[in-house]
Amino acid sequence: MLVTDQLEAELRAQINEQSAQIALQAKQLSELIEQITILKEQLAANSSNSHKPPSSDPPGSSSKKTSKNKAKRKRGAQRGHKGSHRQLLPACEVDVFVDFHPPECESCWQPLEAEIDTKASRFQVTEIPIAGKHITEYRCHTIRCSCGYSTRASNSDVPRFAFGPRLCALVTLLTGVYHLSRRKTVSLLLDMVDVRISLGSVSAIENRMSEAIEPVVAEAWDKIPDAPVKHTDGTSWLQQGTLMSLWVIATAEVTVYKVLKSATMKAIRGLFTNLKGILVSDRDSSLGFWAMENRQICWAHLLRKFVSFSERDGPAGQMGQELLDYALLTFEYWQAFQSGEFLRADFQDKMKSVSEQFSGLLQRAVNAKISRFSGSCANITKHEEALWTFVTMDGVEPTNNHAERELRDFVLWRKRSFGSQSTRGNQYAERMMTVVKTARKQGRDILSLLIAAIEARCLICPTKTPSLFIEA
Repeated sequence: MLVTDQLEAELRAQINEQSAQIALQAKQLSELIEQITILKEQLAANSSNSHKPPSSDPPGSSSKKTSKNKAKRKRGAQRGHKGSHRQLLPACEVDVFVDFHPPECESCWQPLEAEIDTKASRFQVTEIPIAGKHITEYRCHTIRCSCGYSTRASNSDVPRFAFGPRLCALVTLLTGVYHLSRRKTVSLLLDMVDVRISLGSVSAIENRMSEAIEPVVAEAWDKIPDAPVKHTDGTSWLQQGTLMSLWVIATAEVTVYKVLKSATMKAIRGLFTNLKGILVSDRDSSLGFWAMENRQICWAHLLRKFVSFSERDGPAGQMGQELLDYALLTFEYWQAFQSGEFLRADFQDKMKSVSEQFSGLLQRAVNAKISRFSGSCANITKHEEALWTFVTMDGVEPTNNHAERELRDFVLWRKRSFGSQSTRGNQYAERMMTVVKTARKQGRDILSLLIAAIEARCLICPTKTPSLFIEA
């Protein structure tokens, strides 16, 4: 009996040890499967199912694929396309007229006298005038009086800067609007207008322009508090390789930018003097200071999230597809409302049913307790009050595309320049982009505005700082 008991004890120990090993291996296998799933999702991530920009999509990604019908279409304009044609300018905008008269009759060959034909066929050629540098030299003379004393002319009327307003405006147009590097700006000025300028002078001009447009930028920021709808979004920015945060606030009238040291709630809250109006944004936790009932969460972000869910296996993929279907239906109804197919009341009736079913589906997804799925759905439910503001409020859109479009040029600038090297560089970038984007919304000529701003700041007899707004 003792031998039998000992054998049973050893057998049980072996079974327990093997069971422990099996449990450990099962746990490791589960962890490896989860890691593989995460890596596969990261590998498949593109602009259609994540926050990644379209420029990051590799060749052949799903976001780059075209439909079969689209692939069969020929390149170029399609049948029925009206096309666009250059319109003739009025006579008041023409600099030179060249008239051609027939010398003789094509029927009897008699000589013809030149006459003005009011219905003459017209063809206009646009050319850029040959322009070069224009140098002005200021000379202060010294004259000796009969009394023996020499007097030199005052230099108070001599400009304090070696480059004129138009050249300063052109330099900042190239670097701050079209985002050429300083070296390319130097080369372009030499090639086009035969102006030699150093890299240091380009930097000095940027600094002067930044100071000149400071009051113009302040005017744009003054329009933000009372705007009924505000779109905001953020991205990364670099200063000497240090990671910072770039934020945009866009309204129907203005677009303003600010580079922050960090994207904390306190820092972003400081951009808003009050919390009036509707704020359209993504679900960034740093925007939690804005009342949820006065927010609109971007459905384009949700759509990409649901696409990612739908690409998974099992229950997460099934519920993800259902969420995606509701998102697509939401956009379908919104586009129909925008095109005039629905009145506001009809649109609200249709969206009421969608919102109720969507809410129920979200709760089921939360209750499913699925890793990396239920948690995201729980976060969406926290913002549920801000999902449907666009249904009832005029002027509110279901997406934050406005802010994202306004941020795109800045993102491309960052990719080319790797950010800035100083706080002064940050100020130049944010101020120039504020002026450019707002001026375009206001229909203002950017070059003329920059010339007027630098003249108001740097001329001997300063003028009034120009306004971004026609009515001001």
